[in-house]
Amino acid sequence: MFVQTEVTPNPNSLKFLPGKNVSNSGPYEITNKNDLQNVLVRNILSVNGVEGIFLGKDFISVNKNENINWDEIKHIVISLINDFYADGKEFVIDENIKKNEDLDLSEIESKIVKILEEKIRPAVARDGGDIKFKEFKDGVVKVQLQGSCSGCPSSTMTLKQGVQNLLCHYLPEVKEVVAI
Repeated sequence: MFVQTEVTPNPNSLKFLPGKNVSNSGPYEITNKNDLQNVLVRNILSVNGVEGIFLGKDFISVNKNENINWDEIKHIVISLINDFYADGKEFVIDENIKKNEDLDLSEIESKIVKILEEKIRPAVARDGGDIKFKEFKDGVVKVQLQGSCSGCPSSTMTLKQGVQNLLCHYLPEVKEVVAI
């Protein structure tokens, strides 16, 4: 198996593409190796300098400490991914591990979520991250950035020039978008 890597706009995040399915239960971010009983997740989070991982449908984004060089850990992560899939596993996560999310959304919140899901999330995923709706109140949309987007130097620009402009265009009720 050949695991490819892609750089992301965040210099401390690298996107690993195993050429196989990664998460069959939607995007998922893990920053503590004890949060998920999965051998690959635990092993990657045990690598010196790794601060978190984000599992997408077909990729794994790894976030590292800025004091560690990718040359020191990239080959280790690739080896761990290869070993995991060489054992015959089809997914890193194949069950529904999401916590019950609040489904009691207002009409405007439903529209915000739909725009995030259809127009913004695919672009953010290409950069190895994710965006989640958290709240809409008094014209302000609060979102959570995950994966490569979390801590990315260009995430503020993406948030204001991309996400905020798009939501304001489609929904005049939206005045501002902030990350929490």
